[in-house]
Amino acid sequence: MNYKILVAEDDPDIVDLLRLYLESNGYEVFSADNGEDALKLLEKTPIDLAVLDIMMPKMDGYELTKRIRQNSNIPIIILSAKSKDNDRILGLNIGADSYITKPFNPMEIIAQIQANLRRYYQLGGDSSQTEDSDILTLDDLCLDLDKFVFTKKGEIIFLTPTELKILTKLMKSPGRVYTKAQLYQCINGEYFDNDDNTMMVHISNLREKIEEDPKNPKYIKTIRGLGYKIENI
Repeated sequence: MNYKILVAEDDPDIVDLLRLYLESNGYEVFSADNGEDALKLLEKTPIDLAVLDIMMPKMDGYELTKRIRQNSNIPIIILSAKSKDNDRILGLNIGADSYITKPFNPMEIIAQIQANLRRYYQLGGDSSQTEDSDILTLDDLCLDLDKFVFTKKGEIIFLTPTELKILTKLMKSPGRVYTKAQLYQCINGEYFDNDDNTMMVHISNLREKIEEDPKNPKYIKTIRGLGYKIENI
């Protein structure tokens, strides 16, 4: 399958570089140099994954990410010169799956794209889960793997694709401790040295959405020095 990749970036040199690497790996590349044109392209073209710059004219990458998430769960990778932690946190908070800072290694982007596409719609996949077990329940939590819908006490709560993958992995094995690396490899297939902080942000976002008191979580527990688990309630 020739996946369609959108590159929304106003630097033509970066677009040309990414196009070279992506096309050499068999991807079909679409590009836009501003957020508004990127959104229009998404509305008329079945894009499989988007790589978005932050600082673009007409509509920046943050707003574009939010607009995409209103209608689509495609993987989103933010590529930005903004390297501060709060920039990364904001990008992940609004729905991005990965955040890569400039200057970048093109092969890392290719690896991230391959990993996101490989894991897209494949939420964890523990062999212990039978094929017909498409609904996970834990206390007040319910995750429908067929419809990709998560509810708490019957109320639908929006989760990003990455959050869904993490929560599915945890809910399939209540009480089991996963390291950050194991969780990241489960959702993206590859693990990079700078992914520890990214996983911490995803876990924090999940707690904000599913916990009554995120600072004193009932469900997602931190096991100091090891990783995370979801309580077998």
